[in-house]
Amino acid sequence: MRFQNKIVLVLGGNSGMGLAAARMFAAEGGTVHLTGRDRATIDAAVASIPGATGYQSDIADPAATEAVVAAIEARDGRIDVLYINAGVGGFAPLRQITEEAWDHTHAINLRGCVFALQKALRIMGRGGSVVVTGSIGAHGALEGNGTYAAAKAGLYMAMKVFAKELVGEGIRVNVVSPGPIETPLLYRNPGMTEDQVAGLREMMVANIPMHRMGEADDVAKAVLFLASDDASFITAANLFVDGGLIELG
Repeated sequence: MRFQNKIVLVLGGNSGMGLAAARMFAAEGGTVHLTGRDRATIDAAVASIPGATGYQSDIADPAATEAVVAAIEARDGRIDVLYINAGVGGFAPLRQITEEAWDHTHAINLRGCVFALQKALRIMGRGGSVVVTGSIGAHGALEGNGTYAAAKAGLYMAMKVFAKELVGEGIRVNVVSPGPIETPLLYRNPGMTEDQVAGLREMMVANIPMHRMGEADDVAKAVLFLASDDASFITAANLFVDGGLIELG
């Protein structure tokens, strides 16, 4: 029960890794608030997590995130744990990148995450913990992945800087960088056909030293560790959850 009496906000907690983490936070005593863009999946997530509260909110819109933070402040007064998980994928080689696709990916994966942290900090205090979903895509050169990689690389460095800014306030900021994970995001890659996604998945499994895809729970367990007092002497870390792909690949 590492999160007993803790107020937890999971941005992007309606599916995949965010949902897995939200369920685990609640199972360990946390009061869980979660967001997503799709009302149906938000409602399904909340129904599966005792005591959870869901909000329809797009992380690309800082005002929407502020509204969520204000609602939590009115109800619970504070946020103890913030898990920023919202994100989108997308593949396109350099010559095919559009300004619209670039801006959309960065609005969610980088800009939205930065301002989400800024908004949540207003009701976070000493002992607070922030975990952000990065990606191994920020650490490897995969053809066609320039837009996503740039956003996630920027996110990693921004969070490292913020960890340094906030350490004196007793707030820890860490990043968990998943490798290939079986989540709905894998199958929502604009610019890729179903056959291309299947081929990408096959290629990833072949290159992972453990020769399997990761599961959402694999990432969620790492998130809960970094968010908990078990990691009280850890900040600015980037924990790879990738079956050894980056370090051994």
